[in-house]
Amino acid sequence: MFELKGWVELDGRKLSEEDVREILMDQPEMVCKFGGEFYISADDYCARDHFGIITGPCPPGSIVEAGKVTGHITPGVGTHGLEEAIIESVILRKDEGVMALSGGVDSALIAALARRPCVAVGIEGSHDLMRARIAADAIGLACEYVTVTKKDVLEGISAVVPVIPSPDPVNTAIAVTMHCITKWAGENGHQRVLAGQGADELFGGYSRYLHSTDLEADLNEDFIRLPGQAERDQAVAALHGTYISMPYLDVRVVRAARLIPAYEKIVDGVRKRPLRLVAERVIPAGIAWQDKKAMQYGSGVWRTIRELARHNGYKRSVQGYINQFGVRDHGI
Repeated sequence: MFELKGWVELDGRKLSEEDVREILMDQPEMVCKFGGEFYISADDYCARDHFGIITGPCPPGSIVEAGKVTGHITPGVGTHGLEEAIIESVILRKDEGVMALSGGVDSALIAALARRPCVAVGIEGSHDLMRARIAADAIGLACEYVTVTKKDVLEGISAVVPVIPSPDPVNTAIAVTMHCITKWAGENGHQRVLAGQGADELFGGYSRYLHSTDLEADLNEDFIRLPGQAERDQAVAALHGTYISMPYLDVRVVRAARLIPAYEKIVDGVRKRPLRLVAERVIPAGIAWQDKKAMQYGSGVWRTIRELARHNGYKRSVQGYINQFGVRDHGI
């Protein structure tokens, strides 16, 4: 039985499900050139996209036949400049779905290029809801603003802890935020959720990079961890019949970003400088160059999880509170 999860491209052209089926039957050697975000299975055959964005029971970027790896996925996309790579990666993904907008440069650039409906989530009065509204109004985007309550966060923790690989406090807070986004998306008929994941690791976005003694090594180490983050986010999205699409982890963008020396990614304390230079040609400079909190903090979800932990007697251990899910009742 044939199954395709996600989407496939070949040499910059999106393929229909029937196209993929025919190639698999008539020219299976072409599968190794597939780009996109996909998991393909047919009887004892399966293949998964280069970076493993879409989850499935075979290694990222591999072709498996009868339980053995017989090939590797290496999309034939050539070399692009960063701006061209980002634009093309978004064009390939903008035909459907909703954009998760937090108001920072990562999501605002994709949103401006994709022109898809947007959704922003956060506790009432949160940084992300405020920034998303400013960005959407400035760029002229339709955006739904979803106010998250303590009850929603509690529901989110219960939902994500059993499915994410490493339910530590940071991963849980991120997963709960993604739960709120993908729940809204699923309830409103969207299967694809465009998101800005990967930009921090590719362009030097984390504040800890400012104190790095070997930025290149730190960026490489964090990049290697990205498949685990994708597994976390897709596990949460799957709860609502959705999946996360990640334009910054398109092979074109990754190749272009990794050709940029680390010392050009953070200049005079400005993180993600190459991305901001591209963004200022597409979105207002005030959005392109302004720093933003990580989603778990900007949404207010992390603060709410801490409050719930304290309320339930875990004044010093958020991890202890998370570990108790499924063991005892959790009131607000």
